[in-house]
Amino acid sequence: MKIGVYLQSGGADVNSLVGQVRDARAAGFESAFFSQLTSWDSITVAALAGREVPGIEVGTAVVQTYPRHPLALAGQALTAQSVSGNTFTLGLGPSHREIVEGAFGLSYDRPARHVREYLSALMPLLRGETVEYRGETLSVAGQVNAPGATTPPVLLSALGPVMLRMAGELADGTVTVWTGARAIGEHIVPRITEAARAAGRPSPRVVASAMVAVTNDHERVRNQIGERFGFAGSFASYGSMLERQGLSGVHETVIAGDEGTVEKAISRYADAGATEFLVSPVGDEQEQARTLDFFRR
Repeated sequence: MKIGVYLQSGGADVNSLVGQVRDARAAGFESAFFSQLTSWDSITVAALAGREVPGIEVGTAVVQTYPRHPLALAGQALTAQSVSGNTFTLGLGPSHREIVEGAFGLSYDRPARHVREYLSALMPLLRGETVEYRGETLSVAGQVNAPGATTPPVLLSALGPVMLRMAGELADGTVTVWTGARAIGEHIVPRITEAARAAGRPSPRVVASAMVAVTNDHERVRNQIGERFGFAGSFASYGSMLERQGLSGVHETVIAGDEGTVEKAISRYADAGATEFLVSPVGDEQEQARTLDFFRR
């Protein structure tokens, strides 16, 4: 199982984010993925980081589809692929009704249909093909000309059965959040793998992300995450996943404890079939440094 880092795009300037990727590369991490918040554009930051720090995969986890037309996103992704030296992975997803309707003022109608149609248009655009697509939720007509850029891998944020089926059929894999190792092994991996097999596609990537703290005070760290991110449990997809796992909130997915505890927890993800694990260091500054040191190779 490959190990990468998951970096928050907000809260730091661009040079600091690139510096974090440089530090991750020096520590032996194999990838660096950026979240998409109402801050820096994660695709641009990933492209810059890939250019400045050769030898590490860069990507997004994840950009929202609704506010980005497939033609526009394909152009962005292929630009990032070229700028990064063809080390870019595009992670995308429909986001949540509260964000799409509340922040962007767009309709979140029929998200599953939207994602299927979005990927049906996006994937051939990323291959440089001319697309003429007329769906129920979107229309696309055109081609993206990006000489020298290879087709980037595409990961779909997928937790439910329908989205996992689309991730296996149409994308190169999935990237998860708030999902423990048991759910990866019993729910995520079987469904996406079967969908890919049935579609005649290669074995999918299963990229699991989790907040991690090597700490002597795991209860404090989890309580802090609950206070900061507890609202995420009210989003439909996250709430369903937490319920499936028998958890009361997102704080219960945090991996926190001493080195031995963290090592066992990470090993369970590998045993469950995750192909990659993204570490999102949490806790105070000292705990985050201790966490990164633990993963240093």
